[in-house]
Amino acid sequence: MFKKRTVLALVIALSAVSSPLQAKASPYPAAQMKDRSYYEERGDIVWEVPTEEKYMALTFDDGPDPQQTLKIMEVLKQYEAKATFFLVGDRVERYPEVVRQELQEGHEIANHSFRHPSFQGLPGNVMEDELIKTQDAIYKATGQKPVLFRPPGGYYNEKIIHLSKEHHLQMVLWSWHQDTNDWRSPGVSRIANKVLNNARNGDIILMHDFVHNSNQTTEALKIILPELKKRGYSFVTISELLSHKVAPKNHIKVSH
Repeated sequence: MFKKRTVLALVIALSAVSSPLQAKASPYPAAQMKDRSYYEERGDIVWEVPTEEKYMALTFDDGPDPQQTLKIMEVLKQYEAKATFFLVGDRVERYPEVVRQELQEGHEIANHSFRHPSFQGLPGNVMEDELIKTQDAIYKATGQKPVLFRPPGGYYNEKIIHLSKEHHLQMVLWSWHQDTNDWRSPGVSRIANKVLNNARNGDIILMHDFVHNSNQTTEALKIILPELKKRGYSFVTISELLSHKVAPKNHIKVSH
C-alpha cells in the first residue's frame, strides 16, 4: 500500500510539473479542436462562397513579380477576368508599380504578410507586425489599405483570427478542392485539370503569381479561362464574390 501511494504521489507531482510546459508549447490548443464549420458559420474565415450564380474567384499569392504578375494580368485581361492578389509586403516595397497596375486593371489587392513566414509558433506581436507592415507598404504604394488577409500556408489559430478582426481584415483561405499546387510546378496540364475537373459555383481558386523559374500558372490560365467561360463562369474578385453570397435557407415549421 505504501508503494502504491508513493507511485501515485509521484505521478501527480510529475503531472503538475508537465502541465504548464504543455500549455506553453501549445498556446492555442482550442483552435486545433474546432472544425471548419465553427469558423465558417461565425464568418471568421472564408473558404468559398455559396452562390447560385456561376461566379468564381481566382486568387494569386506571393507576388507582386515584375514578370510573372504582368504575364498573368495579360491573360486575365484577354478573358475579361478579375482576380484577387494576396501580396507579400516586402515585394510590394520592391515593385510598387506592379501593385498600382493591378488596381488600375480592376483587380483586388490583399494582405499576405510582410516576409511570408510560417505563422505556426510565431508570437502574437510578430504576427501583428507582419499584418501592419504589409498594410502600410500597400497603402504607401497605392493610397489604399486591403480588407482581406490570407496567412502564409493557410495556417491559422485563435490569435491570428483575433488580430485579423482587430485590424478590420477578413481572413480568406481557398476551396479545398481548388488548391492547384502550382508552386510545385507540377505541369501545366495538372494545374489546369485540377481547376477544370472540380469547378463549382463560388469556388476560391488558389494559385501563385511568383513561382521560381516557372510560367506554368500563366500557361494553365490560357486553358482554364476559355474553357470555364464556355461553361458560363465569370471570374470576379473576392469582395464581389462575397456580395453574391446566398444566405442559408431557414427551415420554417408551419403549423396547421
